[in-house]
Amino acid sequence: MFRLNGDLIEAGDELVRDLGLTSARWQVLGAVALSPVPLPVAHIARNMGLARQSVQRVVDDMRDDGLVRLDPNPHHRRAPLVAMTPRGEAAYEQAMARKDLWADVLTEGLSAQAIDDACTVLRTLQQRIGASHGHIATIAAATRKEPQE
Repeated sequence: MFRLNGDLIEAGDELVRDLGLTSARWQVLGAVALSPVPLPVAHIARNMGLARQSVQRVVDDMRDDGLVRLDPNPHHRRAPLVAMTPRGEAAYEQAMARKDLWADVLTEGLSAQAIDDACTVLRTLQQRIGASHGHIATIAAATRKEPQE
């Protein structure tokens, strides 16, 4: 899974590099695009399951590059709302079009059933990971070995 994740990030970076994006930027733009209302960084991070600080760094970099803007938030003075600029919207649309073409290449020869089965397995694993957090500390404690001097 780690290798697959690394490969996806590396390939995604290559796919959108000339658009001024990275996989991380693309993901944040996707979270902005898919939200029905503008959100502050903390809400975007929560929706993505990431730390606010990491999303803040990406948003700051994209703002500096003209891909997003920060609009006043009527509900919280210190938490502006993240919105895509026209340049950000164009980059995101191009990235998604490229993703669709790439997905066609990746899935060529796979049956719809195989893809559905893989999606089911991944969703189930994601749910189980979320439900397993209570066991993580127990597992870590039970298998912890003190460093030898």
